[in-house]
Amino acid sequence: MIALELTEIKLFMNKLLCNEIFDNFLLQEATIQGDISYHIEGALHADFYSAEELEQEQLEGLSFIPYGRVRTKCFDLIKGKRTPSFFKFVLLLSPKNLQNTLQQTGSSLTIQDVSAAFINIKFQNNKLILTTGISYRIFTTDKGLDHEWDHLMKRFLKNHSILFEELS
Repeated sequence: MIALELTEIKLFMNKLLCNEIFDNFLLQEATIQGDISYHIEGALHADFYSAEELEQEQLEGLSFIPYGRVRTKCFDLIKGKRTPSFFKFVLLLSPKNLQNTLQQTGSSLTIQDVSAAFINIKFQNNKLILTTGISYRIFTTDKGLDHEWDHLMKRFLKNHSILFEELS
């Protein structure tokens, strides 16, 4: 797990809320606090859709909604003259991208061993902090995947010109 301070808040927020950079992540939850608090639970209710809709919209087998499907709603809650006093987004790799990450890293772990690879994006006290993490379904002392996920996240941010400082 690493903690990174995102140094250009406006630029990052534009990328998070107005661009497709994070659209392939799944939204586990979002909390936005301004004059009132909003909490978005990203759990996908598959029974809301027909089987054909789930297939067409590539939602089959997902437990959480793709962030891209709610990004504009989050933007609507945040936009305005005043900055929210607090917000937090918890984004997860999709099962497909988690599988790709496991293969890319050469990990001996399987998709059944890992619950999630996630990032937390939290704005509080005028600081924007991104933390990474892996949630396991099994006990393991092997932290190789954690280190690879941290490295991949830093590379992802650099590839999208998102500036950060690593916190100790």
